[in-house]
Amino acid sequence: MFGLFKKDPVKALEKKHAQLMEKAMHVQRSGDLKAYAAIIDEAKKVEDEIIELKGKG
Repeated sequence: MFGLFKKDPVKALEKKHAQLMEKAMHVQRSGDLKAYAAIIDEAKKVEDEIIELKGKG
């Protein structure tokens, strides 16, 4: 019953991943490839967390 209001960590991570990918797209278009690579690396780590959590559940 109390699990009804519990936030899903996967949804939060998916939202964060989408935001990072959008930010990466804008940075890439501006021409800053080093910043783009750093953001993509962070997004990959978030994606790995999502995969790990989905594997557990």
